[in-house]
Amino acid sequence: MIPSRTEHAHFSVLGSRRERVAWGAAAALVVVVGYAVILAIDPRFFYIDDTESGAVPNWLQLGRIMREGHFPSLVLDQWMTGNYPVEGQGGLWNPVQMAINYISPSVDNLALLATVVKLGFSIALAWGVYRVALVYGSRPAWAAVAGASAPFVGFTLFFENTSWVTALMGTAWIMNAWASSVRYARGRSGPIWPFVFLYLAISVGYVHAAVMAGVMIGSVAIGEYVFQRNWRPALRVASVGIAAAACGAITFLPGVLTSSVTWRSGDEGTFNDNFLTAPWSETLTASIPSSVTSIESWTGETTASPVTYIAWFLVPALAFIAWRKVPTALRELTAPLILLVFVLVFTAGPSDIGPIRWPARVLPFVAIIALILVTTLVSRYGTFDKIRPRLLAASLLTLVLVLRAGSSGPELFGRHVVSGVFIIVVGGCALYLAHRFSTRATAALLLATIAPVAMYQVASYDPPFDKWWLPTSQAEAKAEFPQWQGSTLQLGDRTLTETSATSEDDPKLPWHSQVYGNSAKIMGLDYVNAYTPVGYLDFANLLCFEHEGSTCPDALRRVFQVDAYTGKTYADLMRLDRIVVQKNQYPLADTRQAPPGWTWVTPPTEDAERQTYVLERTDGLIPDSTGRVVATVGATAVPQSSSAESEHVLVSSPAGGSVVFARLAWPGYTATLNGEPLQTKGLGDIFLYVDLPPGTNDAELAITFTPPGQKLGFAGMAGGVLILIVLVVMDVRRRRTEKTQVSKPDEENLDPESAEHSTSATNS
Repeated sequence: MIPSRTEHAHFSVLGSRRERVAWGAAAALVVVVGYAVILAIDPRFFYIDDTESGAVPNWLQLGRIMREGHFPSLVLDQWMTGNYPVEGQGGLWNPVQMAINYISPSVDNLALLATVVKLGFSIALAWGVYRVALVYGSRPAWAAVAGASAPFVGFTLFFENTSWVTALMGTAWIMNAWASSVRYARGRSGPIWPFVFLYLAISVGYVHAAVMAGVMIGSVAIGEYVFQRNWRPALRVASVGIAAAACGAITFLPGVLTSSVTWRSGDEGTFNDNFLTAPWSETLTASIPSSVTSIESWTGETTASPVTYIAWFLVPALAFIAWRKVPTALRELTAPLILLVFVLVFTAGPSDIGPIRWPARVLPFVAIIALILVTTLVSRYGTFDKIRPRLLAASLLTLVLVLRAGSSGPELFGRHVVSGVFIIVVGGCALYLAHRFSTRATAALLLATIAPVAMYQVASYDPPFDKWWLPTSQAEAKAEFPQWQGSTLQLGDRTLTETSATSEDDPKLPWHSQVYGNSAKIMGLDYVNAYTPVGYLDFANLLCFEHEGSTCPDALRRVFQVDAYTGKTYADLMRLDRIVVQKNQYPLADTRQAPPGWTWVTPPTEDAERQTYVLERTDGLIPDSTGRVVATVGATAVPQSSSAESEHVLVSSPAGGSVVFARLAWPGYTATLNGEPLQTKGLGDIFLYVDLPPGTNDAELAITFTPPGQKLGFAGMAGGVLILIVLVVMDVRRRRTEKTQVSKPDEENLDPESAEHSTSATNS
């Protein structure tokens, strides 16, 4: 069945090409201005918490590895987080992320690096939302309002723009994939762009982005079937989604197939502890810039920042929509409506569904979909008819917003009242402009308010994260930190270093002597300690490691315990050259006798001496030429060659024995003895080792690491590319057929009614 001519009116994007480009540029300009005014308030706003302690240092290390000519895989001395295919969020299969990684080591100012990257993705997000609004029939001016607002909605501003950069990346790619998928379904473009954007969203490595990409493409397929009454467009959209998912599977397969040995092994079942869940009632504060929220996060049961804010005009604008006309658009808006229902249900809980936790992470989609729907409906069905009742309705909605904000943050009630007055006054100006001039003038006013509102919020509220105050300069970080060579383990607790610092120059900060998170990667040092969202479970338990590299007070005793099978300490099995001990956690550590083979040394800098004690091996650094063999039992081993992913050792064992390596026993290791398969094992479920059969004499032992699921991932890529090729060929044939039908009408199409019917069919 073919859609009616009324429906076909919305198949073509409204506005001329010049107008669409101009308003798209305006949306990007608003984002740039918004960033500028925020930086004027807080120059480090875009460089805190996970961004400074996790993401940016990761970019640096991965970039250095790439510049050495290697594809990032294992970093062996970085025991807490050295398996990058499993970590996932390094974006190893995402070409844009890999380009960022490659460039990063050349940028000294890390806060600038993070800000520029986030600005780029915020503009991409704004353009994606702008494009989605356009394809659903919004006029360019109103689509620009939706797009420019998207990077500054509360959760995106205070969570993703500050800390969770991979979430921002994923959302930006998804919105562009959405717009391109609708265009593809409606015959206005081919399958390549939706595939590219979907693949980029999935290969970011952020699981919520992958889930939302799948939900989005499913919603678009259903929505286009409902709208066009034709299964072919829906099938095309679903197929391009399958192709992208097949190609992107390689990003997640290693993590899934390795989960049995990581912290994620316990991520089973579904439960709700209310952490980062967002009740539906929180949407009643969506238009109050001053509102705090009852969402529980790291700041307690109330998150003292406006993370559920969307746009000050969003809720009052509902009063100026001709709702009786809206049902005619519901079929076309099926996809965003399905998505809105899904995200509202998802964000309300439960808090954990297996490895998918903290449902408030998808709050940006609630905000974005609401912006798209409201601006589209205002654009298409905005009215001044019966203006007095509508003004009364808008005033009542504003009153409800103020009262609801007051229930979450009663101590800020004065601010909420001022926000309500702001909404009424500026909203009145917007209505006057629409009545006196045009809705374009109203849209321009709304665009002009976005950056000032964001500036007010940043000036008045703190993000729900800590500022670590890591050095923003690579050169300064390296110059002021001891340049210790070899493998170093730090024992300490980051909570014992916290201060009320207001700048990175505070002398009480630990960053001239200690590392937490990924700060060692900034300086290119080989530290065991690093930030990880997955963690090797048994190794973390051995030294009671936390996700950001902190350890418990018992770790110093544990690291020098002797393994019963090899007779070596865990410090020896890890090939440690040095152990840095935090004085706040071990105030009298240097009064203890140094373990055999170790000695207490004076730290090389004043800050390091003030805050740490240091143990070093008495016989100096372990030479790299020894490979990773650290113990043999009933065997001899002569290393031949060693790299991050392989070992070649000449071994002998007349009566049978074992060879132990300074490697975590990650799934993915294989061993051969003179080319014959040999089983790999885990000593204490931690250290990789193999048992040699009796009679082994000068045999070649080869150890090789391949991320689990890599072959399956490559097969998925091949299958996905094949599907894409088929879709491209079909699209080319479809376009040729349509072109032929238009240029060579047959006799039946010479009839006016038949000609109109043919044009409609072609558009569908």
